[in-house]
Amino acid sequence: MKQIFIINGPNLNRLGTREPEIYGRITLAEIETLCRRAAGERPMRFHQSNFEGEIVEWVHEAIDHGAGIVINPAGFSFTSIAILDALKMFSGPIIELHISNIHRREAIYHRSLVSTVATAVIAGLGPNGYATAVNALRDLIRE
Repeated sequence: MKQIFIINGPNLNRLGTREPEIYGRITLAEIETLCRRAAGERPMRFHQSNFEGEIVEWVHEAIDHGAGIVINPAGFSFTSIAILDALKMFSGPIIELHISNIHRREAIYHRSLVSTVATAVIAGLGPNGYATAVNALRDLIRE
């Protein structure tokens, strides 16, 4: 059974203390637990990096071994052609995820490059958006 890849971008390792008025107080480790519960029997890889190249490498691994990707590219959503190009090579479903509603924030956050290749986008559900994304991805993989 192919794996679900959950890939998190820069600064998400600081969840719980980073701008709690926007992101809440839940930590990335707690989010990983939510994701593993939602994944059930489906094998899952959970990653976070502050480095663009490392994220590209994980997308490459997903190309070879993944059934689907949930990606919260964080700040790279709006700047990374490299991540966009890697995601274009992935043939399975991709769900782009944002904890906050990026469209209610400053204009710089309104245009995600990743959205142009994502199967679906979830924004503004807070940390619970991760479980929603994993459940939706499981459904998309079954189709």
